[in-house]
Amino acid sequence: MHTEDIPEEMLLLSEVIEDPRKLPYMLETFHTAQIQNFHFALLRVQVDSDIRMHEDIQKYQQRKYVAETLEKLLYGELMLSVGENSGIDDD
Repeated sequence: MHTEDIPEEMLLLSEVIEDPRKLPYMLETFHTAQIQNFHFALLRVQVDSDIRMHEDIQKYQQRKYVAETLEKLLYGELMLSVGENSGIDDD
């Protein structure tokens, strides 16, 4: 697959998922980008990280942290959070 077929925001996400130490330097890029249809990509990273946490706890905790931080930055809340600020309605 050629990288020109992949939306730029997905390339940025994969870059910070692979190396979470880049996140502090890329926060402004994510904040100012015109990102659409990104929420479920972040959720997939969080769910995958939870499922695979036993393989390498540090790696998957970092990946989950990146996804959660970006979700809070871009959407103001976590869809999968537990508690009263959850993005999923309990109705």
